[in-house]
Amino acid sequence: MHQARNRAATGRRAILTAAAATFAAPALSQPAWPGGPVRYIAIFPAGASTDQLSRIWCNRMTEITGQSFVVENRSGSGGNVGTEAIARSVPDGTTIGLGSVSSLSISPSLYRRLAFDVMRDFTYICGLWQLPNLLVVRPDLPARTIPELIALCRQEPGRYTFGSSGAGTTLHIAGEMFKQMAGVNILHVPYRGGAPAYTDTMGGRVDMVFGNIPEALRLSREGKLRPLAVTGAARSPQAPEVPTMAEFLPGYEINSWGGVIGPAGIPPAIVTRMAELGRQAVESDAVRNRYETAGATVWWTGPEGLADFRRENETRFAPLIRASGAVVE
Repeated sequence: MHQARNRAATGRRAILTAAAATFAAPALSQPAWPGGPVRYIAIFPAGASTDQLSRIWCNRMTEITGQSFVVENRSGSGGNVGTEAIARSVPDGTTIGLGSVSSLSISPSLYRRLAFDVMRDFTYICGLWQLPNLLVVRPDLPARTIPELIALCRQEPGRYTFGSSGAGTTLHIAGEMFKQMAGVNILHVPYRGGAPAYTDTMGGRVDMVFGNIPEALRLSREGKLRPLAVTGAARSPQAPEVPTMAEFLPGYEINSWGGVIGPAGIPPAIVTRMAELGRQAVESDAVRNRYETAGATVWWTGPEGLADFRRENETRFAPLIRASGAVVE
């Protein structure tokens, strides 16, 4: 009798174990990130600093989740082309992309008409990085410091030009901020990405460019451009010898930043999971070290923090854009 009861108990345990395994199996087969392969829309050209930083994060996300994060470059109109593509995608978590200060905090004031609404059309997921810009000039420009550059521009108003990676980028607004705070008249020349802006500055077709620090610093160290100042509040660890613009123009500060966004309507539970996985990736040593090497700082913030920060930036930049007269029809 005792042996029969043991056999029955053993049988019941086996059945319960098998049932538990049956119910657990689907959970284990669930992808860490919603859906299968994930499309990440990079809103600036391949090879740009933001593209490289995006790919670092996406590669780490692939390692963490076991799912493919495929970067698709959709550049144009200061990031607005790719940002619109994100807004128009299906809100199931399978399409996300770069949320940038350019398209989310600058474009609403710069463009009279946008194909998206920054308040209505997006799900804000998490922050990734902050990145200062670097003002570089053509090597033969007779100015080696910001005071010398200001004096040069004041001597011949309207003669000198600055390039950027496009209207509405922080590189453009950095130049507009410089014009207003320094009291100089220089002409903005927008390009479709940073590469042609650097090429024309090195070739002498424009006089200076506000560039993302990784590429601008590399070209400076190769002797092709001359660095004058970084746009962040503090000197960059990658170039401590280069002063900040604020050392000559107190209060001057502007940084590029990037986060992850998706189309509006992604369910909150999925957003929470996406943000947590994004945090694991961006705060990993693998990502942190590569960001620091590129001159960027890891910047993780959750959905509400990213949405609030975007709004604060828009409020700060709107008066500057209006005063510059740089509004695009």
